[in-house]
Amino acid sequence: MPSTLPDGDPAPATGELPDSSLAGLGERPFGFYVHVPFCVTRCGYCDFNTYTAAELGPGASQRDYADTVVEEIRLARHVLGTADLPVETVFFGGGTPTLLPPEDLARILATIDAEFGLKPGAEVTTEANPESVDPAYLDKLRHGGFNRISFGMQSAREHVLEVLDRRHTPGRPAAAVREARQAGFEHVNLDLIYSTPGETDDDWRASLTAAIEAEPDHVSAYSLIVEDGTRLAARIKRGELPMPDDDVAADRYLIADQLLAEAGFGWYEVSNWATSEAARCRHNLLYWTGGDWWAAGPGAHSHVGGTRWWNVKHPAAYARRLADGASPAHAREVLGPDDRAAERLMLELRLESGYPLAEVAPDARTVVASALARGLLEPGPFKAGRMVLTLQGRLLADALIRDLLV
Repeated sequence: MPSTLPDGDPAPATGELPDSSLAGLGERPFGFYVHVPFCVTRCGYCDFNTYTAAELGPGASQRDYADTVVEEIRLARHVLGTADLPVETVFFGGGTPTLLPPEDLARILATIDAEFGLKPGAEVTTEANPESVDPAYLDKLRHGGFNRISFGMQSAREHVLEVLDRRHTPGRPAAAVREARQAGFEHVNLDLIYSTPGETDDDWRASLTAAIEAEPDHVSAYSLIVEDGTRLAARIKRGELPMPDDDVAADRYLIADQLLAEAGFGWYEVSNWATSEAARCRHNLLYWTGGDWWAAGPGAHSHVGGTRWWNVKHPAAYARRLADGASPAHAREVLGPDDRAAERLMLELRLESGYPLAEVAPDARTVVASALARGLLEPGPFKAGRMVLTLQGRLLADALIRDLLV
């Protein structure tokens, strides 16, 4: 969740949505995202809407945060009316959600259940820093209804963690995975970052090996992006660190795919691997396949039926809006058919299931033919009417998508 909010049209103070977006509500999968914007320290590479205690100022309190989110959940129920909307997935992200007491996270989840109802077997995830939980905390989370957890591991090498300003010790993520399993969590993810300045191929292999040996059933691996305004960007600008290299990032991706495949992980989205279909992140799949979701919290982005809106950025302003009985929405946009088709292509082509050839615009057919000839698309699925990326295609996915949308 980037910290800079996009432009958009004014959002109604009531939070009401266009009739066109409410049409068909309940026919599409529905999920909830809860943004918890608190961190102990801000990582040098992070551009998310997060705050340390010193940055919060008056009117924003971790102690009262759960109460504020509960108010937005109740607003969501009012705005979405009486449609039957069983929640298929819930995802608590941040920031560090596990800086809140587990009872607060469980209470927010219980409110979602009370207002909307959790679908039987719903996936309920929280992100966590490995150092922010212990066995007692994890046990309370599990008993509070959480069944999936995602730990920010990033690297197993201390010097790489230091560049990223990460605070955990290299062995802590593996211990956290064990503790989560012992608490009864069904699914555990580890997040990794590659091509950090100063990282070598051997460093990256060591991180992947450590992640695999921790025995999660899901791994996400992302190339480091240098965001303007971050401490990392400033260090690179001053010449203290080199800029990440695209060719190095491609080599690291190939290493990741090879080691993860050898360990029994299959890719299902360009940056995500799982040991089974059941281990795939259903919440992210809801995003990637055009579902509806309400996102609660400051700066959080929601989407329902082609309308996207985003909340005010600062926790104090967010709390003030809800205390005044108003929607915290800052602005919104109603997507037209062309925008929705473009977004569908951008998201679905990154998936292992691919994108239907029949939906490709006629003037993009030459791009498709070229991609097949260059080995970017799998021949078998292509004959069956779908564009599925090869390994080389995954490396060039962004460029191919841009060409298809021209």
